[in-house]
Amino acid sequence: MRKTTINFTVELDKNNIPDKILWDASDKPDAAPSETKSISISLWDEAQKNTLRIDLWTKDMPVDEMKRFYIDCLGGLAQSILSATGDEYMVQETNALCDRLVKHISSEKGK
Repeated sequence: MRKTTINFTVELDKNNIPDKILWDASDKPDAAPSETKSISISLWDEAQKNTLRIDLWTKDMPVDEMKRFYIDCLGGLAQSILSATGDEYMVQETNALCDRLVKHISSEKGK
């Protein structure tokens, strides 16, 4: 059986706030770890029938980029919903929410 790994390294400041987040994967073409400003990981707990989440971001990630990150996460979830379940209604509703959120952050920039 083929195996692959994904690793995250989080460097914390003295207050345990992420200063730097690095990720690496055994299948990644670039051999060196890559830096990122934010990660969001969701895991399904079969025993508890709920989702476990890990959300981390560096203290220097701008708020507007964080908002865009989460909109992109929702859009990616819409694609995953389609692939995993074929439920086009859920996909349309998720994409409609993303559209509304993009308009919201666009209007914030205009203020």
